[in-house]
Amino acid sequence: MEGHAVSVIDRARTAYDPVNQAVRCPKSIEYEAFVRVTRALNQASVPSPTQTVKLAKAVHDNRRLWTMLAADVASGGNRLSQETRAGLFYLAEFTVAHSRKVLKREATVDALIDVNTAVMGGLRSSVRPT
Repeated sequence: MEGHAVSVIDRARTAYDPVNQAVRCPKSIEYEAFVRVTRALNQASVPSPTQTVKLAKAVHDNRRLWTMLAADVASGGNRLSQETRAGLFYLAEFTVAHSRKVLKREATVDALIDVNTAVMGGLRSSVRPT
């Protein structure tokens, strides 16, 4: 199981290597979307009277982001390499499956945060000043 998590994190970390081509949307917009949902996941992991509601919303928003990303990489017009597209699609599937476990209280949000953080690192390193 732990080896599986490492594989997921490695895929997330390399999903947007600088050698990959640009996606259709500006990477800075994608980065900001990941920042927002990851911040919400972090905040929802802190015990509070409204934690269950915050957690459900944060997980839902994160799944929505990953679903949109999966749809984008599955489209024929996406300019990322086939390998990168497949990796991102795999991460989207992982996110959906892990989100179910989080909502059932069978897992924590930590893996979702780790995947998002790794993708943000890849996005940040691949954005070149113009």
